[in-house]
This record gives sequence, structure tokens and C-alpha cells, in this order.
Amino acid sequence: MTGASAQRRLPASLREPGPFRYLFWGQALSVLGDRVVPIAIAFGVLGFGSTTDLGLVLAAGGIPFALFAIVGGVLSDRLGRRNVMIAADVLRTVVQVLTATLLITGAAEVWMLAALSFAYGLSAASFMPAFMGLIPQVVPPARLQEANALISLTRSLANVAGPALAGAIIAVSGPGEAIAVDAFTFVISAACLLRVRVEPLPARGPGDGAAAGFVDQLREGWREVQTRPWLRWGLVAMASYHVFVLPSVLVLGPTLAQRDLGGASSWAAIVACWGVGSIVGNVIALRLPVQRPVFVAALALVGASLQAAVIGSGRGTVEIAALQAMSGVCVALFFTLWDTSIQEQVPPAAVSRVSSYDFTASMGLMPIGMAIAGPLADAVGLQPTLIGMSVLGVLSALAWLAQPSVRHLRRPEHDPVAEAEPAPEVAAA
Repeated sequence: MTGASAQRRLPASLREPGPFRYLFWGQALSVLGDRVVPIAIAFGVLGFGSTTDLGLVLAAGGIPFALFAIVGGVLSDRLGRRNVMIAADVLRTVVQVLTATLLITGAAEVWMLAALSFAYGLSAASFMPAFMGLIPQVVPPARLQEANALISLTRSLANVAGPALAGAIIAVSGPGEAIAVDAFTFVISAACLLRVRVEPLPARGPGDGAAAGFVDQLREGWREVQTRPWLRWGLVAMASYHVFVLPSVLVLGPTLAQRDLGGASSWAAIVACWGVGSIVGNVIALRLPVQRPVFVAALALVGASLQAAVIGSGRGTVEIAALQAMSGVCVALFFTLWDTSIQEQVPPAAVSRVSSYDFTASMGLMPIGMAIAGPLADAVGLQPTLIGMSVLGVLSALAWLAQPSVRHLRRPEHDPVAEAEPAPEVAAA
């Protein structure tokens, strides 16, 4: 295949000139580095500490999402999403360079890595709402679904490639060097963001202007959530998935595989099949025409919430892996269509603030599920806990699906002629 023919096979968002290409390639490399980090940190901490120490370091990175994601959303809409993302990338570069240095020199202590993990999580809690708000500023509205599917696809591919890359780097050199690679990816991400220029968003009202106070903008962001039942109930369903379903899979799945299946090899096969399913779901989302994305997202979340029950079903590895692949398709469709719906239905000036509630309900609340899954399984058993967690997730998704606005909300109309023209490579700042 020639370079020209390969170029023609790329989605339009990547084929045509425009700022999205810089954003996409910078984030594709950065997310690969992100998937290296958990493996590198695990081996780095366990090289001198205990499993409890590792838990403390990882928990320190998740706490900022619960405490600061909403603040990060307001800052993104207030100071400029691109500016916040560049600042977050610079901070994460410094954090990872320090972490790598401590591990390579053997000077690392648990409290040092926990503090650096907290700083990393703080920057990520600001970066993600800004990222969600910047996407609709760099792609035409008609290509939002394609853009979100492409970004989600890079995450799915990184879930497979990242751990393999981490293992190779650690085997050749060490966990500190793997962290250093992640630091370099943030340098590339920041450099790509410097090439992205976007028009400032127009103020929508007194709570959105540049002169508006922080509290006013915070209040305006919550008002955008309150006035949309599909969004309110979607956040509840999102929280249920991340508190009940996903933690039970991550915490209890390996234990059940060790007890009832083939151990680590079985769990690896199940996780790999889920990853393949998520890649398939992202590819489907690239081209699937959806007029009611919130409705389809709610249906997909019902399927995704069955993950824990599938693992606790008592079936063999092959059957569980096949069903997990289907769950992966559902998860990919849900996140792509959910993100697209927020970007399409929420006023552009408030997207980052609204997305911050999304990250608070998911990443911020997930540690609660991680904490309760193990004790609950000890009390009532592995399989009952897995099935019960799925029931709670499915009921929440069905409650979301039952909302009239979820079933009836359609995508906004777009001008196909205007949106056939690519965004300018560099727009006025």
C-alpha cells in the first residue's frame, strides 16, 4: 500500500488539515505513556515496599479527581482549555522526571512517590475536563463522533500496547526508565498543543463572561447539569458503573480466575478479549450513524454493566472471554456517544465544567468501589458480589434509559456544506 493510498484510508478528521491532527497525535502518544505508568509504578514500589505501600501510592493519584476535577473544569472554561492542558502537561513532565530520578537512583520512599502521584493526579484532574472541552473547538460538529471514536480507539490500543511496552522497558533497564519515557510523551503532547490555536468562545450569559467570578462560573456549570434530565440521570448511571461494576471486575475478577479458572493465564485471556471488543466498538463508532446517541449510549451501558455478572456466572474461560468481548464493544460505544452528546448538547462555553462532573462521578468515586468490593466479597462470597454489583449497575442504567429525554433527544442539525470544509490549521488566538 502506497503512502498516498494509506492517507486516503484515514478518517477525514486525520486526513484533512486542521488543529485536531496535532491534538490527536499528541494525545495518542501521551496515552500510550499513561498505560506504561501503572506497571512501572507497581514494579518500582514493590522493589522496596509492600503491596500496602503500592495501594497508598495509587490511591494518592486518584484522590484529586474526587476533590479537584470540578475546580479543574471551571479553570478550563475560565483560563482557556488549551492553556490549562499545556500547564498540566508541563507539571506532569516535571512530576515524572522526579519520579524516574528517584527510582533510578534508589532514593525513592513511599511518601515521596505518594506525593508525586497526588501532584500527577491533580494535573490530570485539570487536563481531562479541558481536553473534553477543546475537542469540539477543533473539529466540525458533524465530525465530533468520529473524533471521539478515534481518541477512544487510541486508548483501547494503548491498553494492549502500553503494558507490553512497559514490560519490555523494565526488562531491559528498569521501572524508572519506563517512567522517564512517559515524561517524554508529555513533552511531545505540550509541543503539539502549542501548534493548536482556537477562537475564544463567546460568553453565553453573566455566569460565563471573562469577568464572571469563579463561584458564578461554578454555579453556571451545575445549572447546565440540573436543567438536563438526560445528563443528571446519566451521571448517576455513570457513577454506578464506576462504583459498583468496574471495581468489582478489577478487584474480584483476578481472584475468581485464580480460584475457579486457570489463574493468571485465564484472566489475561479475559482481559485481552475485553480489549479486542473495545477496539471493535471504537471502529464501529467511527462510522455508525446515530441520530439518538444518548439513547444508544444508555442501551450500551446496560450491556456494559453486565461485566461483573459475566465473570461471576460460573462459566468457563472461553465463554467468559467471549462475553467480555461483547462488553468491551458496549463500553466503547457508551463512552464515545456519551462524550459526543455532552459536546453537542451543552453550550460550548460550559463543556469543560459539565465534563468535570463526569470525571468526578467516574474517576473520583471509583476508589469507593475499590475499597468495598473486597470486604463485601469476604462477607457474602465472590460470585454473589459480582452478580449483585452488576444488578445495581444495570438497574441504574435502566433508570437512565427510562427517562423520556433519553429516548427522544436527537442530534442537532448541522450544515453539511459548511462542515465539509476542514478547520483552519491555525486560527486566531
